[in-house]
Amino acid sequence: MAAGALTPPPGEKPLDPARGLPPGPAHPDAARSRPAVRHAAAFVRALSVSGQDSRPAGTTKVGPMTDHTALWPAPLASGAVDATVTVPGSKSVTNRGLVLAALASEPGWLRRPLRSRDTLLMAEGLRAMGAGVEETVSSNSAPVASGAAGPGGGGEAWRVIPAGLHGPATVDVGNAGTVMRFLPPVAALADGPVHFDGDKRSHERPLHGVIDALRALGARVDDGGRGALPMTVHGGGSLTGGTVEIDASSSSQFVSALLLSGARFNQGVEVRHTGGPLPSMPHIRMTVEMLRAAGAQVDTPESGGEPNVWRVTAGALLGRDLVVEPDLSNAQPFLAAALVTGGRVTVPDWPAHTTQPGDALREIFTEMGGRCELDERGLTLTGTGRIHGIDVDLSEVGELTPGIAAVAALADSESRLRGVAHLRLHETDRLAALTKEINGLGGDVTETGDGLVIRPRPLRGGIFHTYEDHRLATAGAVLGLVVGGVEVENVATTAKTLPDFPELWSAMLEGDLEGDGDRG
Repeated sequence: MAAGALTPPPGEKPLDPARGLPPGPAHPDAARSRPAVRHAAAFVRALSVSGQDSRPAGTTKVGPMTDHTALWPAPLASGAVDATVTVPGSKSVTNRGLVLAALASEPGWLRRPLRSRDTLLMAEGLRAMGAGVEETVSSNSAPVASGAAGPGGGGEAWRVIPAGLHGPATVDVGNAGTVMRFLPPVAALADGPVHFDGDKRSHERPLHGVIDALRALGARVDDGGRGALPMTVHGGGSLTGGTVEIDASSSSQFVSALLLSGARFNQGVEVRHTGGPLPSMPHIRMTVEMLRAAGAQVDTPESGGEPNVWRVTAGALLGRDLVVEPDLSNAQPFLAAALVTGGRVTVPDWPAHTTQPGDALREIFTEMGGRCELDERGLTLTGTGRIHGIDVDLSEVGELTPGIAAVAALADSESRLRGVAHLRLHETDRLAALTKEINGLGGDVTETGDGLVIRPRPLRGGIFHTYEDHRLATAGAVLGLVVGGVEVENVATTAKTLPDFPELWSAMLEGDLEGDGDRG
């Protein structure tokens, strides 16, 4: 798709950034002062926090926490970055952990959870259906289950108390794919109707895989034939379950959604994927690993089962004491900062074993010119002063595409990012958005059927639109480190998964966030 295809025809209004970009044709469906940086970060933080906590008591609404018109002057690095950046917990682990804990036979804990718009929406949705989610601060003396991820259990923690799920209830999904796809199967287990709705863009994101599967498994779902939001799941207190065929080629979350609740179905669940290649396989592996840790019996292709078939046996789930890993995908912009400035960034508590897609950054950023070292301090990426182009299949780690595209636009040779046609159906059409915004800064990006071709060109300042997409916002920040005059529109959208991003970003530029002293 040419960048010009995103310009509205004469006489039509410009695109509303809150609605995202239209789907692509290949798919059916100068340095800023430090005080100025701190001021912008403080403004966005105040906006985000007030959006999280000012809702009326008893409601389940978590606001968008964004200002569509605000422009954030992306800080220009004055030299090589050298910092340690502690990244908040994983959104993917937090939201899966919340669902499994709410369906368990006993209370459980999530320690060091991510507290962001997406995870607050998940917690509120579970509360609306009757589960208890208590936010608290735990001590290091609290027990941590064997095998739990991460060191220690201190800090913020959420206690999840299972209860009888019920309607009538209304769930606001925002624009969170995990919420809009993981909670309808939970609602099918509730006693009564549960209505789902969300941001305007959520109405354009596919849900047919979950809706059709729930109907095949015995649930009643009213969606007006759209295969999308808004919709109502009429829970009967239980669900028969059994075998179901789905096409999850547009989102692996269709598979995870059914597996997460499957142990509570009367007959368990057998999910058979019948479509094209599955994107984001690490997220399915994450779901399977967390189910097994909660006591579920899961058969998978990797464990000797049939290709593209996953089975969860009916049975009780255990309440866990889970320490949430840092969000490795959210570490991407900070590691990219080291790469593009020739600096050094350490992310503490990087797990030696993980199913998170973000772990692929070690290999990808090494190929693009960085040096990675994983030791007891965490993962340290050191830039070498050169950035190389890359030809890479990102089908399993598509969420990393915006950040990789930003780095590739600064490389010394052409890059080809492949296998990510499904990104046209994410928070926005990410391929169209990246093409338009990087080209708007003087870049040379071309959309292909399943990805992007990026040819480095000298870049200039300008407005980098985000289309309500947190990963577009962080990609713009990476470019702004070395391109003067970049202004990121609506950087507050990063609160979706990375609260206080502007503060973390400016603090990274000011030095070591964690004060680890002489690093040798």
